[in-house]
Order: sequence, then structure tokens, then C-alpha cells
Amino acid sequence: MQSIQWIVVIGVLAMSTGAALHALLYKREPAAAFAWIAGCLLFPVVGPILYLLIGINRIRARAQRLRGSESAPFQHEHDSLPDDIPSAFRTQAQTSNAVTGLPITQGNSIHELVGGQAAYPVMLAAIDEAKTHVYLSTYIFENNLTGQQFIDHLEKATARGVDVRVLLDGAGEWYTWPPIRWTLRKRGITHARFLPPRLIPPSPLINLRNHRKLLLIDGQTAFTGGMNIGDRHLIDRDVHFRVDGPLTAQLEQVFLDDWEFTTRNRNAPTPVTDPGPSGDALCRAIIDGPDEDLHRLTMVLVGAVAGAREHVAIMTPYFLPPRELVAALQAAAVRGTQVDIILPGKNNLPFMHWATRNMLWELVKWDVNVYYQDGSFDHSKLFVVDRHYTQIGSANLDPRSLRLNFELVVEIYDPQFGATMAEHIESARQASRRIGLEELDNRRLLPRIRDAIAWLFTPYL
Repeated sequence: MQSIQWIVVIGVLAMSTGAALHALLYKREPAAAFAWIAGCLLFPVVGPILYLLIGINRIRARAQRLRGSESAPFQHEHDSLPDDIPSAFRTQAQTSNAVTGLPITQGNSIHELVGGQAAYPVMLAAIDEAKTHVYLSTYIFENNLTGQQFIDHLEKATARGVDVRVLLDGAGEWYTWPPIRWTLRKRGITHARFLPPRLIPPSPLINLRNHRKLLLIDGQTAFTGGMNIGDRHLIDRDVHFRVDGPLTAQLEQVFLDDWEFTTRNRNAPTPVTDPGPSGDALCRAIIDGPDEDLHRLTMVLVGAVAGAREHVAIMTPYFLPPRELVAALQAAAVRGTQVDIILPGKNNLPFMHWATRNMLWELVKWDVNVYYQDGSFDHSKLFVVDRHYTQIGSANLDPRSLRLNFELVVEIYDPQFGATMAEHIESARQASRRIGLEELDNRRLLPRIRDAIAWLFTPYL
């Protein structure tokens, strides 16, 4: 009996030590590595089990197995830049070249669609006009009136022989009941689930989610941004975008890579037809995720803020930026660049609001302008530098988007579009309330404690 006890003790110690060693060798962030090592050693049974379930990033290994020895698409050097890029933004373009490995595409047109009332009818009309293929990827696909409308149009496209594929996130699909995949299956619409939660092998429920939003039509037109599919976006404020032009080829490759990752089969996709020029915007996709793409977006953001001369305008629903981006924003404000950050006054996730309030003083102290919007929750994600350089897409400025989710952002070099988005943010700023250092410092003790406790969990929010 005593020998069995010793075997159990040795086994537990080996498990906790092995998990701690794995965290030491493979975790990139010192704070995360230290937390997991401490958890595994202090809680010899629970710690290693939790680490096994949610602490190990299995995505990189799986992606390498699927791709084999081939390089990921677009991973090449693109040293030359279009002549249309002004000298003030060429350094930023070169940074994105090096970080993304993707070329800048010329001849694109970008049209903003504010709110579901504007976006959904245009998206449904595009599905109805599809001739060869419709690819849809979304984090949340609600099973309500809006969701059923999309189902109806996708079913009709399938019936007329269009190659329809719907990629659902394995966790996001559970935001509504019953999950929309049951209806997709019943209607005969081809679909797949990205990393659905399962016990064997363990698959994380809340981490490593596909947060990308894409609707792609015939290799000619794309819709992207931060808007999911559901009735909530008929009420919540958000902005989505229609893209026409060569950028659609990059966006289509992103979808097909995700589809292959999920299904292990590319299914001989329909060849992409060159859409040709449609406008004057220079655009490039920025792919960010917890596999080989980790930290790409953060590097591009820091580079853009560092190069700002006059104005940085940010609108985001969730704001817990990494330290390097905080430092870049502080430095921009100190050198005289106007930095405006527009946040929801009332967040749909209260703990995000609390955690953000705990760190805002670091920016406000150095003359970064922070504003809270009134009214309904605004889910918009916009980033504009000097009314010329713009980022749109699915990523929030928080650890979940920048470290734990698969995200897609489009960078746009276009003074007309940049001015339009800057005016959109400015309109929101004028209707918002500026947060001062005195207000943050004068919070009561209990709310300050609550905010600080929420902030402690920043790496996992």
C-alpha cells in the first residue's frame, strides 16, 4: 500500500514538474510563463490539468502538419512599394511588408456600411448575385430573424449551383440556441466548425477562436470588418465594409487557409478571377493569430503610431493594449501628436470596462485624450493615422484579439477613405465625454479595488 502511495506521489510530482518545464520552454510572455509555472508547482494536480486543457497552444503544430513543408501563401519578400504611397507613409508600408509578407494591392475601392440596417441588405444582395462561389466566415451567426435571412439566401445560392461554404467558430456558434449549424445542415448548406470544443483531445473553449468576419463573392467582392451576423447589430452601433478590387484575392486566401485548417481539405476551390482595378485605395491584409502570426498586428500598430505626425484616432469596444502600444501612444502625445481614443461609455462586458478604467490614467496623464460614448454600445473598430492610413477589421485592442484569437485586419492607404473614417470618429468624439485624470483618481475605494482585480486578469480577458 505504501509503495502505491509513493508511485502516486512520484507521478504527481513528475506531472507538475513536466508541465512547469513545458511552460518555461514554450511560453513567450514571462508573466504567463511564471503564472503557469507557479500554478503547476503550487497545485500539483489541478495546475497541470488546467495547463493541459487551456495552456498549451496546439495550433502551431497542427498548422505545420497541414501545410507540410510548403511555405504559407504570400510569404515572400516585397521590397518595392507603389509610387502612390506618400513619403510620410513609406516607412509604415515597409514595416508592414516585412511583418506580413504580403504585397500592397492597388486599385481597390472601400465603402463603409454603418449598422446592420445598411450592411445586411447589401450583403444579401451580393449573395443573390453570386455566380460561382460564396464563402462566409463569422464568429457569431445568430439563430434569429437576421440569421434566418442569411440562411434563406445561402440556400437559394446553393440551389442554383453556387459553391457555398460557411465557416463557423466552434465557440461563437453557441451564442444562440439552437446553434445555427443545425439549420445549415437541414438546409443542405456546406459548413464547418473551427476548433469545436471537445474533451479528447482537449480543445479550449474560450481561447484560440476564429474571430474573423468575411463574406466573399466570386473572387470579385468582399465584405469585412467587425460585424457578426445577428439582430443585435440592428441595435448596436458598428461599421462594416464592402471591398472591390485585387484585395479580395488576399482575403479569399485567408478564408481558404482557414477552411483547409478546419476540414483538412481545400476541396479544389474555384479559381479566383482577377477582379481588376475598382478604385484608388492601396490595401493589404494583415493576418494575426496565436500560430505563426503572433504579434504581427501589434508590430504594425506600434509602427503606425510611431510614425504619426498630426493625429491618431482610435475607436474600439475593448481597450487593454499591450505595454509597447501604450508606450507608443504616450510618446506620440508627448511629441505633440493629437491622440484620441473613443470607448463605449457602457460596455456589454462590464469586466472589460473595469479593467480598462484601471489603466487609463497611464495615458490620460500624458495628454492622451480618452472619451466615453453615450447611448447604445458601439462595437466599431477603427484606427486612423493622419487622415490617410486606416485599419479596419475584426481585431479589438485587447489581449484576446492580439494574442488569443485569429484575427483579420485590412490596412488602407487612401486620403479620401482616411478622411471619411477620421470624420466618423470625430463625430463620435464630439458626442462623447472626455475622461480626466481627476475623475479616475477620485473613484471610490471599492470601485478602484474592483477595477484593479479585473485588470489582474488582463492577459485572459
